[in-house]
Amino acid sequence: QVQVVESGGGLVQAGGSLRLSCAVSGSIFTTNPSGWYRQAPGKQREWVASISSDDSTDFADSVKGRFTISRDNAKNTVYLQMNSLKPEDTAVYYCYYIRREIRYWGQGTQVTVSS
Repeated sequence: QVQVVESGGGLVQAGGSLRLSCAVSGSIFTTNPSGWYRQAPGKQREWVASISSDDSTDFADSVKGRFTISRDNAKNTVYLQMNSLKPEDTAVYYCYYIRREIRYWGQGTQVTVSS
């Protein structure tokens, strides 16, 4: 019913920027809650950022001030703008979308930050 596809990952040097995209399709309403998690090698998946139905946003302390989350309803797409990237930001980033109390996940996109 809902498909979530991330893109925009890649290799970037420390201090650089990257923008991840999350295209959502199917039976959706684009103002539903959405956000991002990430999972680094050998670690648990951790929450990164969220955007609510009223467009309020929240961020993990580790990325606050460096990352922003937004959405383009016309394109049914959620974005994660990542600035001042650090090696510790290296992880697979996963987008989620919530509909009818079910959290839908994408397959993830790899972000690697070199020193």
